[in-house]
Formats: sequence, C-alpha cells, structure tokens
Amino acid sequence: MKNCVQCSSVHSSQQKLSVRERLLIPRQKMPEQPPEVRTHNFDEVNLGFSEQLAILEARRCLLCKNPKCVEGCPVMVNVPRFISYIAEGNFEAAAESLFADNALPAITGRVCPQETQCEKTCVRANKGEPVAIGHLERFVADWVLQKRTRGLNISAEKSGKKVAVVGSGPAGLTAAGELLRLGHSVTVFEALHEPGGVLVYGIPEFRLPKSIVRAEVERLKQAGVKIECNVVIGRTYTLDELRNSFDAVFIGNGAGLPVFLDIPGENLKGVYSANEYLTRVNLMGAYAFPKFDTPVLTGKSVAVIGGGNVAMDAARTAKRLGAESSTIVYRRTKKEMPARLEEIHHAEEEGIKFEFLAAPIEIIGNNEKWVKALKCQKMKLGEPDASGRCRPIPIEGSEYELPCEIVIVAVGTKANPLLTSTCPGLKLDKRGNIIVDQNGMTSIPGVFAGGDIVRGAATVILAMGDGKRAAMAIDQYLRD
Repeated sequence: MKNCVQCSSVHSSQQKLSVRERLLIPRQKMPEQPPEVRTHNFDEVNLGFSEQLAILEARRCLLCKNPKCVEGCPVMVNVPRFISYIAEGNFEAAAESLFADNALPAITGRVCPQETQCEKTCVRANKGEPVAIGHLERFVADWVLQKRTRGLNISAEKSGKKVAVVGSGPAGLTAAGELLRLGHSVTVFEALHEPGGVLVYGIPEFRLPKSIVRAEVERLKQAGVKIECNVVIGRTYTLDELRNSFDAVFIGNGAGLPVFLDIPGENLKGVYSANEYLTRVNLMGAYAFPKFDTPVLTGKSVAVIGGGNVAMDAARTAKRLGAESSTIVYRRTKKEMPARLEEIHHAEEEGIKFEFLAAPIEIIGNNEKWVKALKCQKMKLGEPDASGRCRPIPIEGSEYELPCEIVIVAVGTKANPLLTSTCPGLKLDKRGNIIVDQNGMTSIPGVFAGGDIVRGAATVILAMGDGKRAAMAIDQYLRD
C-alpha cells in the first residue's frame, strides 16, 4: 500500500530525529467518548488513534539499543520494530512485524495492562510518560481489520499432526494460531455457543467490542483453525477421548467458577456473581431485554464487591443499565486496587462511587427476600501480606449499612472441576488448578495446559503468553 504524503515526509525524517527532539514530543491522548455520553450507551469508550496521532506517538520512541519493553511483554512482541514502522508511516510493515509476534493484537491493544508490563519498562517512563505501546498496537491491528487484507502467515509445511485445543479464550486462540502457523491441524472445542471465552462473556462491549473478537476469530478460521462450539469437554467428550483422537491436547478452559464471600444473605434475590452478571449482559444480550430473551435484574442502587477489572466492569455496566448509584466496595485503599489505572479513571469519570476500607459482612434482605442493604465493617491497613499489599484489619464497632437493591460479588474465580474431575490422571494443586512443567505439559504425556486453569485468574496477556509457549512446546513434542 502507498503511504500518504505526510507519512512519506515522516519516513524521510524519522531516523534523523535526535533523542532530544523525540523527548520534546508529549504523549498523545487517546480520543474517547465524553463521560456524560458514554454512560448511556455500550459503545467503546476509547476511539483509537488517527494515522497522524499514531505517527506522532511512535516518534516518541527512543529506539533503544537494549529495549526493555520487549522483556516486559509476556508474548515478547518486538515493540521497537513495529513502532519504528509506524513512525515511518509504513503501516503494512508494522502489521507484518506485529502479527508475527502476537496472534490477537486488536484484543491485547485494548485490554492488556501495558502500564504494568511493556510500558512500565519503557525508558521514557524514567522521566515522564512512556510510549503508548498499547494504543499503537491497537492502531496497527485496527488498521489491518479495516483493510481486511491480512490473515495468518502460514509458511510451514503440513506436519500431518492433529492438535485439540480445549477452550477458545485468549490462551486457546493463541495456541491455536501458533500451532497452525507451525504446520499442525488444529481443532478448538468451546463449551459456549460463541467462541472467545472470557473475551466475549467477561469483558463489556464498551471495553472490548464483540465485533473485534469475532473478527480475530474469523481470521483464525479462515487460516484453517476449526472451531466447534457447544462442546463441553468432560461431558460431550472426555479428555481421554480427545487424547485418543489427537496427537496432542492443549487445555485452556480458564477458571470460570465464581467465588463468593460466604457471608449471610448471599442467597437473597438480587445477588449476582460478577461472572453471571457480565455473561448475561455481554454474551446473552440482557442489556437489550426483551429483544433478547435473557433478562438481568436492575436497580437504582448497586453495590459491587471487589477492586479488580471485573469489579470495574460490573459497576460501569450497572451504570449503563440505569443505576442511579453504582458503588465499588473495596477493603483496601485506591492505591492497592488491582484494577488497571485506566479503568479506575474511566469509572471515576462516569460517576462510579468508591467505598474504600470497607469489608462486607452481611447482605440484608427485606421480608420478601430481596436485597435492601449491604452491611459493611470499616477497615484499617496493617502490615503487607503475601500479595505485597497491606493487610486490611477490621475496626471493632464500625459496622454500617450501605443501602442497595443489587449486590454483585466480584472477588475472583477458581478452576471449574468439570473437566479435571473426569480425568483422575491429571495432577492438580490444592486450588484445583492443573499442574504443568516448565514446558506447559501436564502429568499426562501429550497433554498441555495454560492460562487461568494453570495460574488462577489472571490477565488476558498472561494467558496468551502461556498459549504461545505451550504451542512451541507442543510443536517440539510432536516433532520429537
């Protein structure tokens, strides 16, 4: 593709920019919907860089000889290379570079916590703001989706080997793409009616549009990945049956079993796990009931328990569904919240309330067993615990009630035993997660695993890193 005139002028001057000139360029702000508008729709909040903004932001890169940003990326994207191509206006080359390292850049460019990974290690972060690596990654991926010109680069000869992938979330899709690229035949088995896993049922439309996930899935399918939905491994087929039909198996079915607090009142009407709440809205169209058959309870006041991205997603979703008051209840302070800074910032802009240093101890119902309040106890911070964050300590006599009609519990998930319980030869840890070796292989030869089913609930990019590493190990296993 021919570059535009502006891109060509940038190309001629890019390598001539001095470090001082690059340092003078401020970080470019991602355009976004105004808060007062976006709280009334489910459209994406961030609107993406224009070509001009992307080029300007890319020119901030210092082209380090020893780029730490690559080491900070779980899938080892060659960050300086694709960014240097953007700075030159050569988006085709940027795409070629990016897609060689990352199977799902349109997704990671939106939901990956770059601020704690690649951008954290950016040299520019030492004095000022890092290069907006995530925004640039999204720009390139969206440019490709708009042009509809790129599929996977399948250059390897066919191996004749067949690999089954359990789960079509970030770990499974990444493993499938890498295995196909390496020449193997891949079939993905998905339990739900639409592929994407947590990408479609757990992350709201305003953060990750379903059209983006579908486009990435379609790209894999066009390249040759087979996807079978409504197949529950552990029920439809056993793991042993897969092992007998395929040369290798990768398990990436996530950790989708909700965790509750085990406090009085959790069985009242109006109490949701964040998993169920977000699945109803994201994957089953509850936001458009009765146009879609799946309903979801709404209320004027909603309390969300937790401090991670899932809690932010639930609180912001409740706001969009009409809640006048949507409150995050978190037992530590804002500083300790595990949610992305961008998500906290967007939540604050949208009027989400925060009840810090508060631990729920009971959900209170009315005579008809509907939620009417969340009883909390005030906390103070003590010494750091195993997580490195200060341990919350209850303050005696500080109980109070937070009026609400809906309570959403977003305190994490754990491994679903549906698959693992049907295969006693699969070794598990005390939390029910699958134990793997350094190559991602389980206790059963030829069966590999990665993502949340191994490490517990974590980020999309960490699951993708597991999928990529496991694909390399599976390839070696099959060829040996």
